[in-house]
Formats: sequence, structure tokens, C-alpha cells
Amino acid sequence: MRERHTENAPQSIGSFSQAIEDGNRIYVSGQGPIDPASGERIEGDVAAQTALTLANVDAILQAAGCSLDDAVKTTVFVRDMDDYDALNELYGKYLSEPYPARSAVEIVRLPVDIDVEVEAIATAANR
Repeated sequence: MRERHTENAPQSIGSFSQAIEDGNRIYVSGQGPIDPASGERIEGDVAAQTALTLANVDAILQAAGCSLDDAVKTTVFVRDMDDYDALNELYGKYLSEPYPARSAVEIVRLPVDIDVEVEAIATAANR
């Protein structure tokens, strides 16, 4: 088991790693629309928040020698399922076919005041 970390994604705000590599799998902790440089939540609609969230997940995967193209499973947490279509449209622009398996869960609250969070599992077998 090996920790994966990058300054190009938000720093963890608790006792967890940005990602853990175990064998040929990378497990990325939930990421949100937090600017890595400032550590602040960005303003904007769910599309803008989703774009930065996926960029943060990708930065962590790149630190492990992978990318979103290597994602095999994601979980999307969204505050309002009415935002799902906008989120899904942007999601399809960041990930490629075959798309990873995915769960989408409507949530009430997260540790940071954000509207979307994404966690991912990727394969490192293609490195």
C-alpha cells in the first residue's frame, strides 16, 4: 500500500490520504470544487463545481501515473438531484468510453459547503 499525493489538488482536511495505491488500483478520496492553490471553495453552478472537482480527481490520478481514462468506478455525491443532468453532461466530457461504473447519491451535507463531490477507483495496470 502506498500513499499518492499532489500539490495540484486540494489538501486533505482530515485524517485521510488524497489517494492510496494498492496493487494495481488507485483509490481516490472524495474531491470537491476546491481551488488547490487557495484552498477555497469556488463559486459557481454545479457545472463549474463539477469541472473543478473532476480536474482535482484527475490531478491526483496523474500523480499516480494514471488519468481519468483509467477510472473503473466513481461515486458522485450531489446536493440536489435536480442538478444531475448538468453534472452528467459535464461528467461525460471529462471521462471517456467505456465509461467507468458509477453510483450517484443525493446528499444533505458534506464537511465543506459544496454541491458535488466525486471519489474514484482507477486501474494502474495500463502504466
